[in-house]
Formats: sequence, C-alpha cells, structure tokens
Amino acid sequence: MINIRKLEAELWESADLLRQGSKLTSSQYCMPVLALLFLRYAYSRYKMVEAEILQNRVSRGGRVMPVEPSDFAAKSALYLPREAQFDYLVNLPDNIVAAGLKTKDGQEINSLGEAVNNAMQLVEDQSEQLTGVLPKTYTMFADGLLRELLRIFNNKTIDEVGGDIIGRIYEYFLSKFAKAVASDDGVFFTPKSLVKMLVNVLEPTQGVMLDPACGSGGMFVQTGDFVNQAGLNANTQMTFYGQEKVEYNAQLCLMNMAVHGLNGRIISGDEANSFYHDAHNLAGKCDYVMANPPFNVDKVKAESTSAAGRLPFGLPGVNQKTKEIGNANYLWISYFYAYLNDHGRAGFVMASSATDSANKDRDIREKLVRTGDVDVMVSVGNNFFYTLSLPCSLWFFDRNKHADIRDKVLFIDARNYYTVVDRTLNEWTEWQLRNLQAIVHLYRGEKEKYQQLLTDYDKFIDEAVAALKEQGEPFSELIDEDTRGHFWGLMGWINNAGHDYTELKQSVETQIDQTKMCIKSAETQIEKRKVKAMRQAGEAFCNVLSGILTIINEHEWLTEKFGDGEYHDVLGLCKIATIQEIEEKNYSLTPGAYVGVAEQEDDGVDFHERMTEIHAELAQLNKEANVLMDEIQKAWEKLK
Repeated sequence: MINIRKLEAELWESADLLRQGSKLTSSQYCMPVLALLFLRYAYSRYKMVEAEILQNRVSRGGRVMPVEPSDFAAKSALYLPREAQFDYLVNLPDNIVAAGLKTKDGQEINSLGEAVNNAMQLVEDQSEQLTGVLPKTYTMFADGLLRELLRIFNNKTIDEVGGDIIGRIYEYFLSKFAKAVASDDGVFFTPKSLVKMLVNVLEPTQGVMLDPACGSGGMFVQTGDFVNQAGLNANTQMTFYGQEKVEYNAQLCLMNMAVHGLNGRIISGDEANSFYHDAHNLAGKCDYVMANPPFNVDKVKAESTSAAGRLPFGLPGVNQKTKEIGNANYLWISYFYAYLNDHGRAGFVMASSATDSANKDRDIREKLVRTGDVDVMVSVGNNFFYTLSLPCSLWFFDRNKHADIRDKVLFIDARNYYTVVDRTLNEWTEWQLRNLQAIVHLYRGEKEKYQQLLTDYDKFIDEAVAALKEQGEPFSELIDEDTRGHFWGLMGWINNAGHDYTELKQSVETQIDQTKMCIKSAETQIEKRKVKAMRQAGEAFCNVLSGILTIINEHEWLTEKFGDGEYHDVLGLCKIATIQEIEEKNYSLTPGAYVGVAEQEDDGVDFHERMTEIHAELAQLNKEANVLMDEIQKAWEKLK
C-alpha cells in the first residue's frame, strides 16, 4: 500500500533541498514550483482523459481520429499541446541549443527555462481563466536545478495512486509554503480542517458561492470536493466568485482551482478590495458565502466604506478625528450577511475577540442576533493556522433556518477537541470533523444523518478489522513459530468483538501491547539479520492497530454524549441557547459563556498529600544541590 503522507513529505523535502542549494528565497521559489506541480497534474489528467476519449473514438479509413481541444473541454480537462506536456519537458536533451527548439512565436529556445516558459504560455492559451496567471520566470533557475525539479515531480508513484493525488500534493506544498512565505498581507492559506468544517456545516449543493477574501482558493476547492462527493458536478451545480486584493494570492487561487478542475471568476487588485467594492455586484444574491478574512484590520476609510454599502446594521465604531474605522471585523461580518439571498447560508473564520467586543460592535451584534439568522458558533483552539498561534471562532448564518430553531443558536466550544500534528500545529481529523458536524445535524433535527455516521463507523471498523490479517502477515512471517502462534491467537478476540466497541477497544489495546511483547520475544529467537525487518514490520502493524483504536475512541466520544441520536446540551462542549438567553448575556456570542466548563475527572490523587510529597522531594533535591556546590567549590580551590 502506498503511503501518501510519506510521498508528500519526500517530494517536499527533495524540492526544498534544491531551494536551499540555490540563491532563491522562498517567495521567489514558491510560485514557479507550484506551477510545475500544476503542470504535472494537468498532464496526469490529460493522459487519463485522453484514454477515455480514445476508448470510444470513431475511426475513419482504419485510422482513429486524433483528439482535439474541444474533446478535453467537454470533460473539464485542459488540452495540452505536445510542447506543454510534462514528459516532453522531462525528456528534453541536456543540450537545448543543439535541439533547435522554437517557441510558439518562432523564437529560438536556448535553455530549459525558456522551454518551460513556453510550456506555461501554451497552457495559458488553452484556458481563458489562466491567462496571465502562470509564471514565466524559469530562466532564473539554473538548468540543472530545473531539470532536477522536473525529475522529482515526475515520480511514477503519483500515477500509481491516481491523478487526483496531485491535487492533494499541490495542497500540501501550498500549506508548506504558507509557513515559509508568511508576509504582511496576512495568512493566505486557511488550514483544510477549518475550511472543511465550514463546508460541512453549510452543506452546499448548488447555486452562487462567493469568497470576498479568497486568498489561495481553499473555500472553492473544498466546496467543489463536497459537491462532487455527493455525486454531482461542481462546475455545473456551483458558480464560484472571488475577490482577492493581493494579486499574487489571486494567481495561487486560479491555479488551485484549475488543478482541481474548477471554473470561477476571480477579481484581484484594488478593485477587489472588499471594503470599498462589491466587485461582482452580488449583494443579496448569494446562496453561500465562505471566507477567512484578515482579522483586526485598522485604518479603513469610513466614508468610502459607507458609500460602498452592504452595511445592513450600520458602521462599526469610527474615529471622528481620522474618519477611519479602527477595527474592520464587523465590516466583514456585515458584508457576509449582506451578500446572502433570502435562503442563503454563510460560514466564516473570525478573530475570537469579535464574539463579545463592545460599543458599536455590540450594537451590530444585537441587531444580527435579533434577525434569528445566527445559526452556529464554534470556538477553535490555538495552533490551527500555519503562521498564527491565536485561537479563532467559526460563525454560521442561515437566512432560512427551520422554524423549530428560528430563535435559537447552537454554541460549540471545540477548543479542547483536536489532534496534535506537531509542536506548533493542531487540526481536526476527518472523524473529528464528522463528529462536530453530527452535533449540528442533531441540533437541526436531522437524526438520519447522525445514524448514517454511526453506520459509517461500523463499516470502517469492519473493513479495518477484515484487513488486519493481511496487514499482520509481514510481521508474522519474520517471527519464530511459538511467538507466531501467540500473535495470531489474539487476533481472534478482535475478530469476534464485532460492533461491541468496549470489547473491541480492549482487544485492540491488548493486541498492541502483546505485539510489542512479541517483538521482544522474537528478538532472542530469530537470526540477527532479520531482527531489523521484524521490528519495522511489528511497529508498522502496531501503527495500524493504533489507527483503529483512534477511530474507536472517536466513536466512543460521540456515542457517550448522544447515544443513538438524541441531542443533549453537554457541559463544556455544546449548548442550544435562545435569543432571550443571549440577550441576558449582553448579546455575547462566545460559546464558552454558554456551554460552561466540563467537570474534571477525579484522578484519585489527594491534593494535599501530593503537595506534601512534592515539597519533601524539593527539600531533598535542594540538600543534594548544596552538597554538590560544596564539592565544586572545594575542587575549584584546589585548582587555584
């Protein structure tokens, strides 16, 4: 089985090592490298679609008719002229000048960089959406470095996994560059788990979608995936619009959309400054609005903002001396609401401070709450962003809420619910996202969706347990016969647990412990040359078991709270509050103000007793430290 995470990491490490060996900065390197990945994806998709076209191709006079650009357009894929195909570039000779190559305009090509520039121009000629977007700066790369980059991205494993994996690798590189290319323009990459949470709660199906601060286009990509996974076609069901003031980020957005086969209209530059322009004239016309706007922007011109409209609740606080808005958070919040039609939904990321900010912000928030259109509020913990460690909130509006919840808001405090990726980054896994989405489903009375999630848990576990035998075979073949018998004896317990998750959890935990013991036992029984391979196989199997255990724990987290599908307010996690309750808390929309704090489990340790022990330990350590200091001092005196 191909390890996608490992493939992503290896490709990134190889590409980044080349950057470190060059004289290029991360910002210089970022766009060209992402464009090469884009070209690799376009070629992979081209070959896949070409095979589909040729499968049923009409032949004339015994000759199959050649493919044409229109054939590819019909399948939402780019047609690539030969000189723009990835394998053509990879196989160019070292001596480019001697090859006698010419550009589309008839100019001589004297370097590999010029050949790649020509390829990018040829791709742009096939797509109006990409016109002027792809970089043509590859002559700044030494030919050797560029050739090595092409070789790295020509990894055949990519094709073995499938063409769509390029899109995932592209997103992985984008996230890695987001760390390296943090700039004054703010975070341009919103972590996938936050975007997926927005999409999961909004559940887009068809209509007009706007992101007025679209950055690199993650909202569009995840919406497209959601619609496609529902068995629909995102390009026919959805119409995507975006505004992005920073042109560099808008280029990334168009490439990101193209690499995922999505069409959209993105406006950039000064006319895309959402504070002063509704560039697509979409106020009151959107079915969905999704965004991660820059937080706490100051010095926004009040007069220009007022003239631009989209302020159903009035202006936030204005400095009367400078005529500027000191914090634009509530401008964004007002815009997101103003763009919605009478059945539209909005989901966006916002600074945590905005949920209970005072003065004019509080007045706008009161008017907003009183519309009954605030749907769900979610608190998110630290370290979800690649370049920021601050917490944030997710806000959701619904102009067409069901009558039963019209005067209610669901508050979720998810600050303590996440998975640690590394020291500086947290995320929600797929199952954690689905668990949070399940709370929203129960709030909306959609019990059948909750039941479907439980069914999906059962199905996943059944498939994972069924695959354990095959996954345990490599380890089994490397250990001695006695240990092997013990190893397989425990597997029957897992297989017999079925959907008794308590039993299953216990059996998997035991198997992890016992497999580790089997490793130690086998080390003394098998040949030394086989020990390393045996350890690796055993550790790999333990990782598989740990993955199953993680899913069991997520199932337990959900069902302990909501059983077979009955919503309950859960202390420290979620609460449905009425508008009257919100009024009593001065219109705060901070989830923690409603859900309360969960009781801490008693760990059975007597506090005073433990503190006495700690003080005794500290006194002993101080005593030992004094003895050491005396010895050091004596040694120093002897050296004088």
